[in-house]
Amino acid sequence: MATKQTKTLATFMVAPSVIMLFLWMIVPLCMTIYFSTLRYNLLDPGNEAFVGLENYIYFLTDPDFFTALGNTLILVGSVLFITVVGGVLLAILLDQPFFGQGIARLMVIAPFFVMPTVSALIWKNLLMNPVSGFFAYLAKLVGVEPIDWLGDHALLSIIILVAWQWLPFATLILLTAVGSLDGERKEAAEMDGAGPISLFYYIILPHLARAITVVILIETIFLLSIFAEIFVTTGGGPGLDTTNIAFLVYSQALLQFDIGGASAGGIVAVILANIVAIFLVRMVGKNLDA
Repeated sequence: MATKQTKTLATFMVAPSVIMLFLWMIVPLCMTIYFSTLRYNLLDPGNEAFVGLENYIYFLTDPDFFTALGNTLILVGSVLFITVVGGVLLAILLDQPFFGQGIARLMVIAPFFVMPTVSALIWKNLLMNPVSGFFAYLAKLVGVEPIDWLGDHALLSIIILVAWQWLPFATLILLTAVGSLDGERKEAAEMDGAGPISLFYYIILPHLARAITVVILIETIFLLSIFAEIFVTTGGGPGLDTTNIAFLVYSQALLQFDIGGASAGGIVAVILANIVAIFLVRMVGKNLDA
């Protein structure tokens, strides 16, 4: 049992990092809350005025907010569906013994280590460019008119790009879970006459429930703040087709110079993210207790 002196020493050693983390999070949050109560525009310096909740009312009643919220939900939901389903299938496939298994695993996981800005530039200029992109080249080979992905299917393009980035993460987590499955259970099920579908539905999928929940939790928190991919490829357009909440806040802050409105939008985004996080954490807890 730890003595009182040991506990005191441990508290003393941990305290600096806790204080630094506290200041790193709380100070910017307090400043954002303060600015959200002001009429503060960088194009009109020196004329700041306290407006209370006016910025929040403006942001929450702005039609652009509902468009951005819808785009955010579609983006998050679509990427989660693609990465979870694709991750489960890839994890099961990569768990099978075959020649070059290690190289295949490395190739599947590699995209996760590419910086978002770099991957966005690759997809924009090398793959989805309607004139010189790889997809346009394939279309011309079969005599089909190339598709202007980022112009005609902007949100779908962002979904594909982001899913490509996060699929390796889901695969890695789920591959670890598949690898921890007791082989004797699978062999016993096969001896009892279970086919591949029954084996997947009754043995593998229940075993992956916790890992899938963790993937959904972590991905959702990050997907709610997707920005670089949108900024580099579409700039939130055409129109508002790819504008999510994070990009809307950026637009108000650095394109319209409305610091008060952007701060209110940032607080709203934080509240929404925390609501989702709390719900998902509880879901994780239920799965862990099961």
